[in-house]
Amino acid sequence: MTDALPGPVAAAIARVASVADGPPLDPALRVTCSFHPDRWATPGSDRLVIEALAAGGSYLSQFVTGTSNGGLTAFAGGDRFRWESALFGGAYDDHQTAADPDLRPKYGALNHRHRPAGASPRFGSSYIRLAAHTLARTTFCYPDSVDDPSDFGVAEACGLVTLADAGGRDLLDDYVEAHVHGHIDLATDVEAVVLDPSYRGTPVEEAASALSCPVEWHEGFVAAIDDIRAHSDFRGTEIVSLATQLAVDGVLTPRIVGDAARTGAHHPQAIKQVWHCTARFGTAEGRATAPE
Repeated sequence: MTDALPGPVAAAIARVASVADGPPLDPALRVTCSFHPDRWATPGSDRLVIEALAAGGSYLSQFVTGTSNGGLTAFAGGDRFRWESALFGGAYDDHQTAADPDLRPKYGALNHRHRPAGASPRFGSSYIRLAAHTLARTTFCYPDSVDDPSDFGVAEACGLVTLADAGGRDLLDDYVEAHVHGHIDLATDVEAVVLDPSYRGTPVEEAASALSCPVEWHEGFVAAIDDIRAHSDFRGTEIVSLATQLAVDGVLTPRIVGDAARTGAHHPQAIKQVWHCTARFGTAEGRATAPE
């Protein structure tokens, strides 16, 4: 599996394979990597993430971009660095100056539930759907790496789907985390970029037309403020107040949240939590599984 891969990548995958357990993954399953296409590509930039994707032709890790929709700890000594060092047996630590940092894994999730909006929408309204061949250079864990997991998998041995389905976690937290090692080329490694329909007729759609992979549209996130208010304990009353302030005609969509994020007028953590509310209560599945 790892013979043709760059040295650090092969070593990292072999390390996880040594502690993986379970049956082989269904090769029809796909990994999705969620992102917000309408956020600024880098701090202080005037270019959107989707524009940077189209210009660069690659999906990059936070070790390269310096940005993230999760925790931003991808630097020497940071939490992400230490976790990767432990899990991957220091495979990337020994190559920090010699190897391209983009060999490090990009984070996504296994869409074993076939959700139209992707496997881990807490990290973005849109996603890339990776091609089948990338499973061979993907490692997995459950739960999320931030929770110090002890269960791991690779394509040849992965019992994490069963664990996730029995885990009883909230809709935004019930994914099998995926780490896609090596470069991700949009033209050869990606089946499609899948966007939220709120971006139709916007600069996001225009920029997406220049991507080197197909573009698709999922069913969309539309969260009613009434539903968010009814579950104010999900992210707290302050976030409900901000969500109410930002809503247009009583609803939130990815486009509305993204427009607010780009103004810089609100704390990034508050905007992130408004997005969590939008993602959690913005789909039929989310509303049907909302906590009592």
